[in-house]
Amino acid sequence: MKAYVFPGQGAQFTGMGKELYDSNEEAKALFEKANEILGFRITDVMFEGTAEELKQTNVTQPAVFLHSVITALCAEEFTPDVVAGHSLGEFSALVACGALNFEDALQLVAKRAAAMQKACEMNPSTMAAILGLSDEDVEKVCEGVEDVVPANYNCPGQLVISGSKEGIEKACEAAKEAGAKRALPLPVGGAFHSPFMEPAKAELQKAIEETVLNTPKCPIYQNVDAKPQTDPAVIKENLIAQLTAPVKWTQIVQAMIADGVTEFIECGPGKVLSGLVKKVDRKMPTSSL
Repeated sequence: MKAYVFPGQGAQFTGMGKELYDSNEEAKALFEKANEILGFRITDVMFEGTAEELKQTNVTQPAVFLHSVITALCAEEFTPDVVAGHSLGEFSALVACGALNFEDALQLVAKRAAAMQKACEMNPSTMAAILGLSDEDVEKVCEGVEDVVPANYNCPGQLVISGSKEGIEKACEAAKEAGAKRALPLPVGGAFHSPFMEPAKAELQKAIEETVLNTPKCPIYQNVDAKPQTDPAVIKENLIAQLTAPVKWTQIVQAMIADGVTEFIECGPGKVLSGLVKKVDRKMPTSSL
């Protein structure tokens, strides 16, 4: 049983998608359609932009989405039994399994990025990766610090936390005292997957509710509950909740393996998710599309 998985923000790199654009007419047409929809030539930033330009949320999110989705849509063989995406990658996964069409999903991703950017500017906040502690220990650290919550359950021994800048500083100190190998502040615009994203959630909710979502061709394991979903109404609810709720990636990979997945194929830039799968089960075969 094959699982196709889609990365989120942070997987971007200069030159992403250029080879695809140059070598595949279908891919080129989709990239050009994206330039039209977004109202600027995102391909110029993806192919030639600096790391700094690519890091802007309003560029990063559509860029990673486009690379992932166009890779999947233009693949010679794309036969998922199940799909999942990490944070932003959930939108890519929904296109790949036929629940969302390309244009609608890109517009939602652009709105999501703009809403998150705005939320970041309203309440300065940040994230940090805690390495070498159990999830339970990190949860305890968060409980002891105001305005800090678990945000990304990436793999056993790696949990990303979100919160106010002051709160994250305190939590990093507390995590080190509790025995964390490392507590690394991340170079991100704000506290994603936390209550700090509430203003963005309100903005995105309307857009998601107005978008047509079809029954997917295969189950999608969602970030919010780590369960395989096929009901469009439930998928929408989870997609809205995702902005302020933690990403349960560890639990998604564990659930997929328990449900019979025997191979993980990563779609999009980088190999971050393949690495995380190996941390859950080092014998699990992984590859990139």
